[in-house]
Amino acid sequence: MKAFLLRFYGRVQRVGFRRFVQESAQDLGLSGYVKNEKDGSVTVFVQGDDEAVAKFIEIVKSPPPPAFIKTMEEKEAKPRSKMKFFEIRYGRLVDELQEGFGAMQSIFMDYWSEFRDYRQEFKNYRQEFRDYRQEFRDYRQEFKDYRQEFRNFEEEFRDFEEEFRDFAKRTDNNLRALIEMYKDVSEKLTKIVDMLMEESRKTREMLEVIHRDSVETREMLNETMKILREVANKISTY
Repeated sequence: MKAFLLRFYGRVQRVGFRRFVQESAQDLGLSGYVKNEKDGSVTVFVQGDDEAVAKFIEIVKSPPPPAFIKTMEEKEAKPRSKMKFFEIRYGRLVDELQEGFGAMQSIFMDYWSEFRDYRQEFKNYRQEFRDYRQEFRDYRQEFKDYRQEFRNFEEEFRDFEEEFRDFAKRTDNNLRALIEMYKDVSEKLTKIVDMLMEESRKTREMLEVIHRDSVETREMLNETMKILREVANKISTY
């Protein structure tokens, strides 16, 4: 078993520090006491398992607000076997009443100070809200202008939509007329192509006949020239 005598200086009286020390010790199964001193400090005697005592000392170094530890003195002490629980050693009734009222006053003042900070912050937010409200009014007016402009665009779009429908209708009619014309032209072109192919066939046959006749004519001329040469040779011999 280890025992320590601790002395805390700072904001440790009238802030609920003794209650915090007692609850921390009881949670760890330690025994001892805590009491206020006339100089405003707090004395703590604690004993128990070495590990639990070390953990207790670390915990009480950081009490919850509004308590605040400025300095701490730590001294090893002799264990007291007869001490089985951890208690708060109260002072005179008058002092304890002042302790209670002082604790409430201290807490109240902290909350009041915090409230003033929030109040100032609220004023800042209120002013900011006013700015946003004015900005919102400007945006609302701008939105009205855009809404009116959108209505104008909507009306113009309706006119374009009607015009587009007329254009689409005219285009559809024109396409149908073109399709009908294409059918007629296609049929005529088909007939012309057939006629050209037929004429081409006839022309090709005529050319073949002319070519054949030309060959026969050339052969006849050659034969005639041969006969004329033979006659000329006979005449020259006489």
